[in-house]
Amino acid sequence: MDPAGKEKEALQLLAEADRKVRGSQSFFAGLFGGSSKIEEACDIYAPASRAANSFKIGQELSGTYACYDAIQELKLLSQWTCVNFPLLFQGRFTIAAKHHISIAEIYETELVDIEKAIAHYEQAADYYKGEESNSSANKCLLKVATYAAQLEQYQKAIEIYEQVGTNAMDSPLLKYSAKEYFFKAALCHFCIDMLNAKLAIQKYEEMFPAFSDSRECKLVKKLLEAHEEQNIDSYTDSVKEYDSISRLDQWLTTMLLRIKKTIQGEEEDLR
Repeated sequence: MDPAGKEKEALQLLAEADRKVRGSQSFFAGLFGGSSKIEEACDIYAPASRAANSFKIGQELSGTYACYDAIQELKLLSQWTCVNFPLLFQGRFTIAAKHHISIAEIYETELVDIEKAIAHYEQAADYYKGEESNSSANKCLLKVATYAAQLEQYQKAIEIYEQVGTNAMDSPLLKYSAKEYFFKAALCHFCIDMLNAKLAIQKYEEMFPAFSDSRECKLVKKLLEAHEEQNIDSYTDSVKEYDSISRLDQWLTTMLLRIKKTIQGEEEDLR
């Protein structure tokens, strides 16, 4: 589809979602099928955002900013609905959670306001917990942890990673992923203080013995050793070795670079 066609599609999707959400705001409409309208609007809202984003990159295209304004208008409308929706439709927390996720995605991709995205993911997690949808709640919480760590809110991220990791290690289906969460929690500890990370690794090994044999645990131990020796080359080599087998994503790369800079900083102080 050409750029003009994508723009037209995005605006049509936004308009349709807007009509359905506005229709759901009527109290009587809410009593007689309004909840389904909101659910439909949630399903339309996210793809509309993505469609708008697909052509927003080319700012020279006509109508781009108009569509961006439409997204902001629908976002404000959605905020009203999210606040009032649970009062009108008690027990339908899953729909409310999806609506908060849609708003969080707008803050992530369109408005780039991570603090507000975090708040909406947290609210979505609370709603999922209300329906005992723990898997969906954890997905939202992990989003929160990812962004919290990026904003250097390490303690918040640690609490989430430890909580999700502890729950995962008790599940035969999820225990394999526990090592990933403890690994990320350890890196957050490391960003705060080396001793924090050392104590955290000891705790995770006691809680989850399988973690000891993981590549993630072995990497953190090598990094701790390199940090104690103030050996940047050893630190870098350990990271490269790990990356050669398990590719580092952007989040891990950011955390590892932050830790590396603490070694460089201490070296400069010693000169």
